[in-house]
Amino acid sequence: MAIVLSGIQIDLDDSFEKAAQLAYKQLKINPQNVVSVYPVKNSIDARHSNKIKLVYSVGVALKEDQDEESVLRDAHLSNGSLRKKYSLDISLGSRLMSHRPVIAGFGPAGMFAALLLAQHGYCPMVLERGMDVDTRVLAVEGFWKSGVLDTKTNVQFGEGGAGTFSDGKLTTRIHDPRCEYVMEQLTKFGAPSEILQRSKPHIGTDQLRMVVKNMRHQIERLGGEILFGTQVQDLLIRNGKLAGVTANGESIPCDQLIMAIGHSARDTFSVLLKREIPMISKAFSVGVRIEQLQTVVDQGLYGKFAGHPALDKGEYQFSYREGERGVYTFCMCPGGMVVPSSSEQNTVVTNGMSEYARDGKNANAALVVSVDGSDFGKKPQDGISFQRNLEQAAFLAGGGNYIAPGQTAKSFLENGIPALPDQLEPTYALGVRAYQLNRLFPNSINRMLCAGLKKFERRIPGFSGSNAFLTGVETRTSSPVRILREENLQSPGLKGLYPCGEGAGYAGGIVSAAVDGIRVAQHIMAQYAPIEK
Repeated sequence: MAIVLSGIQIDLDDSFEKAAQLAYKQLKINPQNVVSVYPVKNSIDARHSNKIKLVYSVGVALKEDQDEESVLRDAHLSNGSLRKKYSLDISLGSRLMSHRPVIAGFGPAGMFAALLLAQHGYCPMVLERGMDVDTRVLAVEGFWKSGVLDTKTNVQFGEGGAGTFSDGKLTTRIHDPRCEYVMEQLTKFGAPSEILQRSKPHIGTDQLRMVVKNMRHQIERLGGEILFGTQVQDLLIRNGKLAGVTANGESIPCDQLIMAIGHSARDTFSVLLKREIPMISKAFSVGVRIEQLQTVVDQGLYGKFAGHPALDKGEYQFSYREGERGVYTFCMCPGGMVVPSSSEQNTVVTNGMSEYARDGKNANAALVVSVDGSDFGKKPQDGISFQRNLEQAAFLAGGGNYIAPGQTAKSFLENGIPALPDQLEPTYALGVRAYQLNRLFPNSINRMLCAGLKKFERRIPGFSGSNAFLTGVETRTSSPVRILREENLQSPGLKGLYPCGEGAGYAGGIVSAAVDGIRVAQHIMAQYAPIEK
């Protein structure tokens, strides 16, 4: 146990020792009674660019003869709490499984479900339509160089899920204690230990590839099995109950199936609809990727302190709402690149990616507008069709060969001739073509994109100027469907089917998807006994 004091501010040139001394002063304790003091979280307060501060949550562990609870109570602090180490609530059931559990998908949700099940003797089988991360990297980089798309293995499909080709961002808005387990496991398998402390942690796509591979090896050592290039094609149902799945033309028996398929598994959604698995359409967002020079972002956020060694690369998160519709930035990648992310032929899809060092010249983020059934229809397939139509239109607008349409933010706002920037070099690997992007979107989306660009320019000068570039289109912000589930986490239409993670509509990022996978695995474990080897 330890005392944690939040909101302790120090100047940029101060060391952590200054934050520790302030913590001792607030607690009214003698440093000689301290066993250890350490940063729990750290962040940057850049709300005022002329007075930037480092902000720490400081952990203080006292000697055994010191009552930490009494010390904290006597200090009368509103920013203090006691921190106990979290451990997962694991209970193992006694019912025997007819077959080992099967997991469809090896993204964050499927991976963490498999890890937890394997750690407790359930020997899960994972069916992943894409390939292992090494094979996948070759396929993706081949696409980025040649424009030859592998629809089975790409940025969306394969080991680690779509997050493997991202910034490896671990920021989440959920406050589930399972998040701590996720972070600890990621560091155990090779993620930098600083993710346990940073308020906006990230791994970087280069390091994340190593992490997911290490996790897979551990799952296999514990008796799990991962089958790559193996896509679930159908559900086997007997007497109204799940009996197994068909994958690559073969039947695999199972009565516990975790469906963690990711937000781009459109053909699998169709299979579930055919089998009358209840699902509904859900809101998501569409728009573009916006790029600026990283120096523009740093200067806009940090002012005269830009480039200070204590400061991270500048990153932003903006939002603006008019009535029921919002425009916001999402998945911001400092020092990153805009990446071709198609999973279907003759479509253009963009995403953003950074490596751990975040040392590229450009920053990029999704600039997207919320859409719902009033934009595309009420049926589950309608959101998918809306996405696909935009992606196909972008492919044609780029002139083919997966070239992306784009223009400067300034020319988009002026609704004039689409222009390319003269100082910034767009990073989309397959090339860009000047195109009037408002021809791709409905007026309601164009209007909100313009509103957002104008509003956010006030926050960062140059955000929406002649050297800010918009690349179309960003459509895979979240799943367009929600596969319904009940309080027992199972589909109301099929016992033993567990919709899970981002694709099922229950998560929105690496950490929340991992947490949902853990939650489902815990539920299965609480009912059934481990597999006898």
